[in-house]
Parts: sequence; C-alpha cells; structure tokens
Amino acid sequence: MRIIFIDTVHPMLKSELENLGHECIEAYDKSKNQLINIVSNFEGIVIRSRFKIDASFLEKCDQLKFIARAGSGMENIDLKSCQKKGIHCFNAPEGNRQSVAEHALAMLLNLFNNINKSDHEVRQGLWEREANRGIEISGKTVGIIGYGNNGSAFAQALSGLGVRILAYDKYRTNYGNSKVIESNMKQIYDKCDIVSLHVPLTKETTYMINKSFIKSFNRPFFLINTARGKCVDTKALNIAIESGKILGACLDVHEYEKLSFEDTKQHNEFQKLINFENVVLTPHVAGWTNESHLKIAEVLYSKIKSVI
Repeated sequence: MRIIFIDTVHPMLKSELENLGHECIEAYDKSKNQLINIVSNFEGIVIRSRFKIDASFLEKCDQLKFIARAGSGMENIDLKSCQKKGIHCFNAPEGNRQSVAEHALAMLLNLFNNINKSDHEVRQGLWEREANRGIEISGKTVGIIGYGNNGSAFAQALSGLGVRILAYDKYRTNYGNSKVIESNMKQIYDKCDIVSLHVPLTKETTYMINKSFIKSFNRPFFLINTARGKCVDTKALNIAIESGKILGACLDVHEYEKLSFEDTKQHNEFQKLINFENVVLTPHVAGWTNESHLKIAEVLYSKIKSVI
C-alpha cells in the first residue's frame, strides 16, 4: 500500500510499515487543499489533529482503506462517512493513558500544594509559608466521568493515595472493583470533592460542564479536565470560580484551542481564566510524554497490521 503521513508521529511507525513492504510518504508541509488533490493515490492516512477529515475530503479518497489517528480522540474524523465507504479508523488511547493519568495527578498535586504560586514567590525573594499551606488528597472523594482507558488509568494512579473513587460511564457497566465504586451522576453530585473528565468530545459532551452541571453539586469542588476543551463552558467555569462553587481547576485542554491543538485563540473569557491563582494550565500535553510518543506508534502499528 501507499500510506501518506499528514502529521509527524514516532518514526517507528513509518519504519515498521516500510519493513512490511508499504510505501510511506511524508506530507507534513502540504495544506488540506493540496492533499485533496493527491489523496486518491493512497490507501492509508496517518494523522494527529492538523485538520478535519470531513465528507468532502473523503469524497476524494477513492482507494483509502484506513485512517490511523495518533491519539485518542476521533472528533476530527467523519466516522459515519468512513463507515459508509468501508474505511477502517484506528486510534491509540492505549498509548497515552498512563501519560494522561500521571499528568492529571501532577496538576492536582500542584494545585493542592500551591506549587506554581510558591515557586514564583521564592524566585522573587518571598518566603510565604502560611499563605502556601497545602491540602491533602487523602480523605477526599474523587469522581471520574468516563471510565475508559484514561479514566481507569487515572483511578489506578489515585489508588494508593487514600481517596474514595466514584466512576460514572454512561456506556459501560460492571466495571466497579475494590478500588472504584461504579456510580451514577447523582452520587457524584452529592459526594465528590474532586471531579475529573475523561470523555470524548461529542454533541453529548460539548459544554457538559456548564452552569446547570456546576449547580447540581452539593458542595464546592475541584475540576480536572484532560479530555477536550469544549467539554467545559469557560464562562460558567469563571463564574463558579469567582463564587467559590469551584475551588480550583486543572486544565490541560481549553475551550478556545484551535483544531490542531497547537495554539489557543485569544478570548475575553480565557484572559479572565488565566488570572485566577487557583487554576493550573498546561498546553494540551497530558498525553505528550516521550514514552507515549512511542507507545502510540506501537498501538497503531499493531492495529494496522492486524486488519490490513
């Protein structure tokens, strides 16, 4: 087969596919319009998130047998159109689940212990011990929404810290165990001190963290989002932080990210968000470790090889 690499991935994937006899072409510098003109010559596409593979793009894919997305979310691929055309679609949530789990935990520890704030102060010659007294995770109740690869890995990362873990997943059952209580949303609203999102971006999950969701909680809580930025309404989040209903937030993803995840558009609500001291922000890198870079390629190679 001829396979076109639209985004960079770990070189292992290209090397191993070539070892199987496939021809791999790099097209990292070509625009979507340029690719539309040549994509009919390829049986495979490897992409991360540079642009959306929509129905109009797929119309030009006369020979396409598979699309491999180097990551977990599939919102930039028109899956229904792919299904109609018999195109296999692969992703690799198994490859970055540990990375996401560790990053979510690191952000929470950072927030609870004022790491960013106190680091900045010490560098400025300030020694504010009482103002930086921390909070322990132990004894808290954590709600995990979405219990797939990332959600279950985050539960495992938390399991030795003396927390109670409630997990809700609309599309799964019988996943509770000695460390995790299978729960519904009412239990999470009633009991959780910390809530972490691990859901894909769909019509159902777009702005799921909104004014109504926040109001449903019986107590103030902390929010972690390593899923997708548009799962959270930033305006509602800002209002809740100001009122004290949300005590702090750890956000690796942001509502105003561009499609490629490589940049964030400037917006008044985002400018407001970045001024809160009880918010920890990172640039969509939770799944972006040296180890996950290789693991994602390995997972995609295995899936491509087993089906094609």
